[in-house]
Amino acid sequence: MDLANLLGLIGGIFYVASVTLRTMIPLRIAAIISNILFMGYGVLAKALPTFFMYAVLLPINCVRLYQIQQLVKRVKVASQGDLDMEWLKPFMTKRNFKAGDTLFHKGDVANAMYYTVTGKFLVKEFNIVLPPGRVMGELGFLSPDNKRTATVECLEDGQVLFIIYDKVRELYFQDPDFGFYFLKLTSERLLQNIAQLEDELESCKARVRELEAAQA
Repeated sequence: MDLANLLGLIGGIFYVASVTLRTMIPLRIAAIISNILFMGYGVLAKALPTFFMYAVLLPINCVRLYQIQQLVKRVKVASQGDLDMEWLKPFMTKRNFKAGDTLFHKGDVANAMYYTVTGKFLVKEFNIVLPPGRVMGELGFLSPDNKRTATVECLEDGQVLFIIYDKVRELYFQDPDFGFYFLKLTSERLLQNIAQLEDELESCKARVRELEAAQA
């Protein structure tokens, strides 16, 4: 077997690996190696169409590999500090709301999570006002019935970014690390919500004690 055919054979093995792997980073690495080997085959075998095709695919796979590595890096950084959605913004879509608009009602089917950019939004059941920079709707991704647990209304004109759960699942399957760190971020958000509700409960108890003392 000459060198050209050897390169083609090894390139074929890596190509098969690239289409059978489920995680994105190993998939892209296998595809890049396959592209390089097939380019070598194209040169030695004087198969210019083969060479040019894989010469085009090579930078595409390199860019995709860089993007997913940056995504994982940003998620890891976010998981080690404050909850920050900067890493997810490139995958989200803008949507504008007017004062009085309802984003979703309690009991609605949950299919997306939101990030507030401008404006203020009211979680009616808990009487909590969400300023810019807050996440809402992320827990519906993990709930068994995917139902909204509260109604959210727009108090003043604002903009949100949203990402559908199907896209979140897609990102999860691209790299398992994404899923791990997303779950960590979500659990931290849940603990923050619980702490906030406990603070609200303590405030209510304090007001009740003040009223009882005033009536005594």
